[in-house]
Amino acid sequence: MFDGFTLQMIELPEVTLRVRHGGAGPAVLLLHGHPRTHATWHRVAPLLSPHFTVICPDLRGYGLSSKPPDGDNHAGYSKRKMAQDCVALMKHLGHDRFAVVGHDRGSYVAMRAALDFPAAIECLMVLDSVPIAEALARCAEPFARRWWHWFFFAQPDKPEQAILADPDKWYGFTAGQMGEEAYADYHRAIHDPFTVHAMLEDYRAGLAVDRYHDEEDRRNGHKIRCPTRVLWSTQDDLPILYDDILGIWRNWASEVSGQGIDSGHHVAEDNPAELARQIIQFCR
Repeated sequence: MFDGFTLQMIELPEVTLRVRHGGAGPAVLLLHGHPRTHATWHRVAPLLSPHFTVICPDLRGYGLSSKPPDGDNHAGYSKRKMAQDCVALMKHLGHDRFAVVGHDRGSYVAMRAALDFPAAIECLMVLDSVPIAEALARCAEPFARRWWHWFFFAQPDKPEQAILADPDKWYGFTAGQMGEEAYADYHRAIHDPFTVHAMLEDYRAGLAVDRYHDEEDRRNGHKIRCPTRVLWSTQDDLPILYDDILGIWRNWASEVSGQGIDSGHHVAEDNPAELARQIIQFCR
């Protein structure tokens, strides 16, 4: 897994991140979603490494990265804090400007990096998401039925109890889908009570401080300046929930393109060749 890549624990001002990096060329940062670790990219990163310097961290709280305190209003796991970590990481590795690709929860970190650090982000790719404020503003019955976990995960204590009672049954992913080594990494994470709590803080921040940051940007007309590419999995529920995914993102970014990909939700595992092709085409 990740042949030719370096695995490091990198100390930054507020956190220590576990990071896998390798390849050569312009830098691209890959940000995973819930409940994955950086290992979700193990089929994509080798396809990108002839073209890019590829950096894959565990986000704060996830995997083996450190777990800061929750903070007031769950601010310790805000996407703003996670984006600050990412920019600090890239500077530490010598990259003042870079492309960023985010999936699921990682897409919110990528979006926040583009909004808060426009001088650092050359291009943005988001996978399987619309902005948090947009999702909540459209929270009708279909969204609540399909994405109920957003609201359950935001509750105190009970989500940790439910998940940790049987993590394997709760999440239900298999080594056949993920690959043996990536599955082992994920399996270790979902059985660690501190990691499970931190992953849930990510969702709690989403309904609290992250929503506030999004709504503040929308009120102020603050938009993403860099080219933005939106991809969604055709076998997942985003196209069922939203008739015009690109139209939603055009409220947030000045230059938007995108399309569906034949995949389930975890596109980096389900269709890595097409995802890598899209990244190479868009980010070079």
